Amino acid sequence: MTAAPRTLSRTPLRILLALALTIVGLVVPAATSAATELDTSLGTSLGAPAMVAACTTDPATPKRQLRAMWISTVANIDWPSRTGLSVSAQQAELRAWLDLAVSRRMNAVMIQVRPTADAFWHSPYEPWSQWLTGTQGRDPGYDPLAFMVAEAHARNLELHAWFNPYRIANHADPSRLTSTHPARVHPDWRFAYDGKLYYNPGIPEVRTFIEDAIMDAVSRYDIDGVHLDDYFYPYPVTGETIPDATTFSRYGGGFTDIGDWRRDNVNRLVRELGGRVHTAKPWVAFGISPFGIWRNSGTDPLGSRTSGLQSYDAIYADSRLWVKQGWVDYIAPQIYWHIGYGPAAYEVLTAWWSDVVRGTGVHLVVGQAAYRVGVSGQDAAWQNPAELSDHLYDNRRHPEVAGDVYFSAKDVRADRIGGISTLVSAHYSRPALPPARGTGSAPAAPTITSATRTSTGVALSWQATGASYAIYRVAGAPQEADPCFFADARNLLATTGKTTFTDTTAGASGAHTYYVAALDRWRRESAPSAGRTVTDSPGAFSVVIDNSDPSFTASSAWGTSSYSGQRYGADYRFATPVSASDPAWFTAAIPDAGTYRVEVRHPADPGYNSATPYIVAADGGNRVVNVDQRTAGGQWRSLGTFTLAAGTYKVVGVSRWTSTTGYVIADAVRITRV
Repeated sequence: MTAAPRTLSRTPLRILLALALTIVGLVVPAATSAATELDTSLGTSLGAPAMVAACTTDPATPKRQLRAMWISTVANIDWPSRTGLSVSAQQAELRAWLDLAVSRRMNAVMIQVRPTADAFWHSPYEPWSQWLTGTQGRDPGYDPLAFMVAEAHARNLELHAWFNPYRIANHADPSRLTSTHPARVHPDWRFAYDGKLYYNPGIPEVRTFIEDAIMDAVSRYDIDGVHLDDYFYPYPVTGETIPDATTFSRYGGGFTDIGDWRRDNVNRLVRELGGRVHTAKPWVAFGISPFGIWRNSGTDPLGSRTSGLQSYDAIYADSRLWVKQGWVDYIAPQIYWHIGYGPAAYEVLTAWWSDVVRGTGVHLVVGQAAYRVGVSGQDAAWQNPAELSDHLYDNRRHPEVAGDVYFSAKDVRADRIGGISTLVSAHYSRPALPPARGTGSAPAAPTITSATRTSTGVALSWQATGASYAIYRVAGAPQEADPCFFADARNLLATTGKTTFTDTTAGASGAHTYYVAALDRWRRESAPSAGRTVTDSPGAFSVVIDNSDPSFTASSAWGTSSYSGQRYGADYRFATPVSASDPAWFTAAIPDAGTYRVEVRHPADPGYNSATPYIVAADGGNRVVNVDQRTAGGQWRSLGTFTLAAGTYKVVGVSRWTSTTGYVIADAVRITRV
């Protein structure tokens, strides 16, 4: 991955058909009006003409879109932040990167697991990466790739394992490699160029070795994608020649031009590796992120209207061929230039790549230069917070663009001049499903088994067999599910890998109807479940009483403080323990006799009381619950559920009568009918 710029030289029939259209993912995300045609075979299978109006969709809330960031490990660019961190520190850093992706409504990460012919897993082919411990070959004390997969999937993020195919080292001294490194065991496999070591792509044994090393990770770990970056043959350096003339003499039979032979070497790796990945695990996506320019139109009429470095000629990467032959599932060209840039304008290249992938079934994902935004020395366009956001507006002109990936994680986190925040606000206001692949059958629709209001939101559970699930929420209580509910992401609430979900954003009142759809490993989506509507029960009731409310009473022995930031409201009350009750009381109007949950809130401090007595005036007699106020401050804590009588009375008290030391605190109480 280039961390710096390269030098440039409503009828039933309508409902049925539109629903089918939505399920197979053929509703065009960027459409703003109706009239979308169905595939002929789909229409025939439904026994209906293959043409019916679809749905009005919002281009700002696409249903399908890959949203990812690269997490680079080479030279500790992103993770780990430095070598030699403890296991717990490394893991905490990775969790933070994944949490960042979730907070930016991304659905995938591409993590570099083979940066310099080494491994972030216990590989039988290559040594442990030096970027973990500082010493190549040293066991880091855990399995980083297994940890990546588990943590990413816990957040329902796709994990695309990122491999650099040929780079051995960012130096040219083989003696600095561990003694068992394959590049030392087989010195004939390598060459030095521009002060770096590379595997020789022209040697068949090298190609097989690289494929075997990558396939070890594919076969042993539950990754979602295999991702290669742009480093194939090394980028050219003035005055240096790639030292592979002898290799060409030995293996170049049938080729008169060494450039054609070099391209064929790379093509073989791409074709063979993609085939092996799909044979082993057909659902694993195979993608490559090449340099943004294939060839310039001045050189080749099939090229783009650009005038920069040509990857076809310079690094022997025939990326256009990979797409046209369908050897990759997605192509992610690094279009690292701004809109209007003369030698290589962003809008020119997105149009060109869209034309290349059109009709091939290969997804186009744009590599975005987050590393340029707001950086001193970059062109003026990159000092505009809206530059990256404008890239995504340009993408909307091309339905072939299936998403974006940002280099790199540290730049997403930095959010210089608010460039990432601007983009997220304009384009990532809703979640999105990753693009679907394959033509097989989608999973069966789930069945929602429970939808219940709780004190924290609406709790859902369902039965299904899927790899992950999409949860939709529609306002009100529709009698039937309009397929247009699911045509874009405006009603997409969340995705999850579990069969339970709590909607914490649901309003405390009003009706909401929920639907769940299942996705398989190819991200093909089922029909939605039958809807489950959650409404306010006729006697819904919840009330919070703060110590500053008139319904709170306490004697003059109770002081007032705003010291702790964990307080509820402006302040709270405190008192020393005594051998007398002297309770502070929270009075509430209980509408009906019934069962209620009683929760309390207080700041916490080591100097507060470890057994503060809370009194609940329950039907049948007072109940006392002791609470340790030294911990768990600033949050609601349940005392339990109690049968309360109807009426307005002192419901909850905080007593001073305790043998333990430390202030007793009275702050707030919440009472909720259950």
